[in-house]
Amino acid sequence: MGMADSMMVSNVGAAALSGVSLVDSINNLVVQAFAAMATGGVIICSTYIGQRDIKRANDAAAQVLLVSAFLSAFIMLICLIFRGSLLSLIFGTIDADVMKAASTYFLLSILSYPGIAMSAAGAAVFRAQSNTRLPMNVAIISNILNVAGNALFIFVLHMGVFGAALATLISRLFSAAVLLVLLGRKNQEIRVISYHKIKPDFDKIKRILSMGIPNGIENSMFQFGKLAIQSSVSLLGTTAIAAQAMTNIFENVNGVAGCGVGIGLMTVIGQCLGGGRKDEAIYYTKKMIGWGYIAITVSCLFTYAIARPVTTLAGMEKESAALCLYMLGWITIVKPLLWSPSFITAYSLRAAGDVKFSMLISTLTMWLCRVTLATYLIRVVHMGPMGAWIGMFSDWGIRGIIFTVRFLRGKWIHKVV
Repeated sequence: MGMADSMMVSNVGAAALSGVSLVDSINNLVVQAFAAMATGGVIICSTYIGQRDIKRANDAAAQVLLVSAFLSAFIMLICLIFRGSLLSLIFGTIDADVMKAASTYFLLSILSYPGIAMSAAGAAVFRAQSNTRLPMNVAIISNILNVAGNALFIFVLHMGVFGAALATLISRLFSAAVLLVLLGRKNQEIRVISYHKIKPDFDKIKRILSMGIPNGIENSMFQFGKLAIQSSVSLLGTTAIAAQAMTNIFENVNGVAGCGVGIGLMTVIGQCLGGGRKDEAIYYTKKMIGWGYIAITVSCLFTYAIARPVTTLAGMEKESAALCLYMLGWITIVKPLLWSPSFITAYSLRAAGDVKFSMLISTLTMWLCRVTLATYLIRVVHMGPMGAWIGMFSDWGIRGIIFTVRFLRGKWIHKVV
């Protein structure tokens, strides 16, 4: 959705693209927080399914949805109240036309937060019971709806940034509504019905949060780090901001397949350990790390192959497009080497309940390597936006070494939820 918005909004102008990209860096922070809550649900529900305790799995699923609904409503309210202040605080002084576009896009993005949260929670419940196809199909339809809405609102009705945001809002609410309805179907292991009758069970909520909060902190720190880097990049001018924005989108796209491997692995590990099959958990972790290498390599090569046509179709300015392709070239070389042990291994550790270690290491490497080094290279060495990616490469490398050592020592396998 972010790629579709940015490509189509870029035809409105560089300021519009920059505004959307800046807000997306905030949106990604919120998305990761909701995904973390959903991750807690995947871990617990899949473990119960491995134990063949379907009643507890159903109860846990209902509580995941309740927590996600409450948190999303709370965050939406806070962001609506402090919308202007948040943009000024995070991005400081930016061009007036960029701020106007960012403010418009941010408003409708905030209204979509409940849709994001409930989509993440609903998809997590389906994944926990090994049904990954259904949420995938809903996501495909949602994305098609988003692209069609962009085309209508931007090119036909000429609504600009507001149109792009409106299409995204509609598609996110659609995705959430469909998943919540489908969770009530019969003939599936986990069902959630009568949403209005769900009452908080604080014992189960505590267990979910014990998994979700460390994941949330880890993911939020990751996005806070991106925001810190974005603040440095925003000082480099509209050309650099636009180039970094499109490069971020490409980097997100070429990581989707790898993330899918990791997300699928969480369900497998949860069910294996829930059933007491530790040898299988180790086996599948090693196997999926290998598939992670393959997935990232293929997706990086594919993304690089389509990058030039995409920047052309997006109508990017020549200088921004050239800088984007240069940075993406380095990502295509480095990411296949470092990404899989840095991230796939961590998914397995989290699924086993070793969430605090993953949170601690990810947070430390984020701030000590990625943010600090990137800020130094951009603001002191004046390397430009490429400094942000050098900082990221160092983060990936060190994380991968530490998580691999943790996995090989085997302590994580004894932290079953």
